[in-house]
Amino acid sequence: MPTSSNIPKRIVIIGGPGTGKSTLITELEQKGHNCMHEISRAVTLQAQKEGIDQLFLTDPILFSQKLLEGRLQQFHDARNFFGNFLFYDRGLPDVPIYMDYLGTEYPEHFSDTCQTHKYDHVFLLPPWEEIYVQDNERYESFEIATVLYSFLKKGYESFGYAPIEVPKGPVGERITFIETTLKTPL
Repeated sequence: MPTSSNIPKRIVIIGGPGTGKSTLITELEQKGHNCMHEISRAVTLQAQKEGIDQLFLTDPILFSQKLLEGRLQQFHDARNFFGNFLFYDRGLPDVPIYMDYLGTEYPEHFSDTCQTHKYDHVFLLPPWEEIYVQDNERYESFEIATVLYSFLKKGYESFGYAPIEVPKGPVGERITFIETTLKTPL
């Protein structure tokens, strides 16, 4: 098991819905990088099995609490990985940022958790209409996805991060950009 001094750097990939985060994470993993996958679809699908069509819309606090707990576990799971980097498909701050977007009040521990559990670097994927697809779990329009991008950028900045925007392009070029950026002192 890695010691605290050799826990991989925690790298978060963020962006509005449909920006290619999950595709990027899958490709990073196929290249041999350690990755943590997005959990919101799993939370949504579990709720659907329990008869709640869109838990995020029905009970945003419960949905967000489940996301926060899952992402916090992923954060702590870094101690079980070896290597230089551990990539995350979304991070803890996404939870209160989405609540802010909705204008929904949430418990103070949401923000406190984000302040006490910091990632090493954040990469931001911009809205990209050409690849955007709505489906049963992604109900937002492209216009909403664009607004969410702005909330994510400002929200992560408010938590003290300086998100690095990843240029649009084929997934291989995006990975090269991220790998090159991580090799350069930040």
